[in-house]
Amino acid sequence: MSDPDRTRAYGEYRRPTLVDRLGGWLSVRAATRHADVEGAAIADFGCGYHADFGRSAAERAASALLVDVSLSPELAEIPGVTAIEGPIERVLPEVADDSLDVVFCISVLEHLREPQEALDNFARVLRPGGTLVVNVPSWWGKAFLELAAFRFGVSPRLEMEDHKLYYDPRDLWPRLVAAGFPPSHIRCGRHKLGLNTLAVCRAPAPGRQPAPQPVG
Repeated sequence: MSDPDRTRAYGEYRRPTLVDRLGGWLSVRAATRHADVEGAAIADFGCGYHADFGRSAAERAASALLVDVSLSPELAEIPGVTAIEGPIERVLPEVADDSLDVVFCISVLEHLREPQEALDNFARVLRPGGTLVVNVPSWWGKAFLELAAFRFGVSPRLEMEDHKLYYDPRDLWPRLVAAGFPPSHIRCGRHKLGLNTLAVCRAPAPGRQPAPQPVG
């Protein structure tokens, strides 16, 4: 996760709780149903200090770009992995156009001060026919996340304090269109009992119209 003022990545000084791991597993499970990483050039922006999902996906991908403000040194030793430390807002503009097949942004957009700029860059770096997967907490989920963090202490308080915005489908969808994804290439809906919003976007491929799979 990224913010120009952040210096610590998710999971750097506190391993995720059982609640965090369950929520993360459900989000990743939903995301990977809609993106094939086999032999692909992938990126996980805001991957977390240990990049548990990113390193797992890297085992099947041709290459993996892992980005966060702080990363475990061992990530750079994994074959096929490029690990870059720094805020997403600073790293993304340096990624080449049309260089990635799959981009993951899982529980990250809510932390960014300039989310539209990030989405614009995600669209730019995708190859034609590539896939962007975005998972964000919804406004309905806000109450549960804050209850877990502020009252019961079963989720990291600092992560909730760093949230800038929450997204229902009607909030996220127009931002994806503004980033350049045609409406016919976007599937955006609720999941995890409405606590999260999941969007799957396909970059237009010349000469054909891909049919995105429904979210759910």
